[in-house]
Amino acid sequence: MIRTYFESLKREFSGYGAAGLMQDMMAGLTVCAVALPLALAFGVSSGATAAAGLVTAIVAGVVIALLGGASYQISGPTGAMSAVLASIVASYGLQGVFFACFAAGVLLLLAGVFKLGRLITFIPMPVIMGFTSGIAVIIAMGQIDNFFGTVSEGGSNLEKLASYARLGFHPDLSSVLIGLLVTAVMLVWPKKWGARVPGSLVGIVLATAVAAAAGMDSLAVVGDIPRTLLLADRLHLSGLSLSMAEDLISPIVTIAALGMIESLLCGASAARMKGEPFNADQELIAQGVGNILLPLFGGVPATAAIARTSVAVKSGQQTRLTSVFHSLFLLASMFLLGGVMARLPLAALAGVLMVTAWRMNDWAGIRYIFRHRFKSGISQFLVTMVATVVFDLTTAIILGVIYSAVLYMAKSSHIRISFSDIDEGKVRAEGGAPAVLRSSGVAYITGPLFFGAVDEFNHRMAAMPAYDHVILSMRGMPSVDVSGAQAMLELCQSLREQGKSVACCGMSEPVRTYFDRAGITELLGEESYFWSADQAIVDLLKADRAY
Repeated sequence: MIRTYFESLKREFSGYGAAGLMQDMMAGLTVCAVALPLALAFGVSSGATAAAGLVTAIVAGVVIALLGGASYQISGPTGAMSAVLASIVASYGLQGVFFACFAAGVLLLLAGVFKLGRLITFIPMPVIMGFTSGIAVIIAMGQIDNFFGTVSEGGSNLEKLASYARLGFHPDLSSVLIGLLVTAVMLVWPKKWGARVPGSLVGIVLATAVAAAAGMDSLAVVGDIPRTLLLADRLHLSGLSLSMAEDLISPIVTIAALGMIESLLCGASAARMKGEPFNADQELIAQGVGNILLPLFGGVPATAAIARTSVAVKSGQQTRLTSVFHSLFLLASMFLLGGVMARLPLAALAGVLMVTAWRMNDWAGIRYIFRHRFKSGISQFLVTMVATVVFDLTTAIILGVIYSAVLYMAKSSHIRISFSDIDEGKVRAEGGAPAVLRSSGVAYITGPLFFGAVDEFNHRMAAMPAYDHVILSMRGMPSVDVSGAQAMLELCQSLREQGKSVACCGMSEPVRTYFDRAGITELLGEESYFWSADQAIVDLLKADRAY
């Protein structure tokens, strides 16, 4: 793996010169403009601080990029992760988040070492869309207080919503105006301008200026931005313990799962955009190392971010140095603009997050499954989305995958079997005369023969005509499991006990392997296996003539 990593670096920087360096620097500046307001917003929305969001973007942008599995990945705090972290902070505090981030980094590192990057391919797309939309709902719900200037109580978003019935919902006009101003700017800002100057940055600057000019002193603001990468509130190695790991096992798995899913999906998407290969396992190693280091600086968990990555690619990014430059520009912003950022209204950041939550949804994919009325896809999407909002990401993914598996098994259990008599008039013996066969037929089996289909298989085979010679055509049967192989063995034994001959044809290699292990091959003999039904019929003709 190390050799593969260095070989990819060599290819990436082959022919790299001053022109490429300048392109990376300018692309890094553009990404910085996009990342700055998002880093501040996600730091606050995660339950930490704006400074924690900045530190996360800076450290992750360097460490994860240099070790990553592609040249184009830009990592940092994300909306999906902040939605998860908010509930963890409410239950365990920031030290709990720091420890969970550290442990999740270890899990991600191990996942990369053991080459588990392919696991993402086992999550159906409607499930991914569902939890993405669920996270968008959580982000929006979590910003209601900041956007409207209201007060709520409770650890979860649902509890906070319920508390409005008791406390009342009394919006602050100044907060609402600032939030709506940022939202409006982001929605109407032209895309061609956004490629250079993001609407979120313009909206925040404008909202801050309006708040200062109008004397909106009552607005809640970001607060002090420390001019250091080592925040006062950070993880100390002396605080690590096994008891904490036991208490935080659920948040640890949640952070690791989200880090894997977001990073690998971002990498796969950007790989198609740029036409470059993506090493999923190396990316997991990079994400693991990055998330192990981040809490030691006071940062929150990071993942690859599709918004920043796509901006980098579209801005002419050449190598992973784009991410490093983006971090350096963010670092400069922390030192030079810390005083200005401290006065940013939280309502303005809430406006950014509201629009971000809306844009997180895969609207094209959602419209596609609903417009074409894919009932299974729609149900997978809705089940996962609701589970994400009501429970947590890990539970939602598990429920979504299990539900998808049940749907698949239910559809796959409908095995189809049709019977066809062998037409004596079409079978010619030597000299061109029609052959004379005893009662013979072919059973065409279509669909996987697994435990969910065994009952239907037995029921349909019980209705088979009274053939003396049976040919089982399995070209349409791609796979079989232990239960299916056992059912096939019992069928062959029953037919042989009745004095009937059995031949099998068109088996795939996996099916043949199962038949060998199940004892079917031993029962029927190698001479009963054929590539096609035609060959089986010819052999049957010879055997019948000898009979």
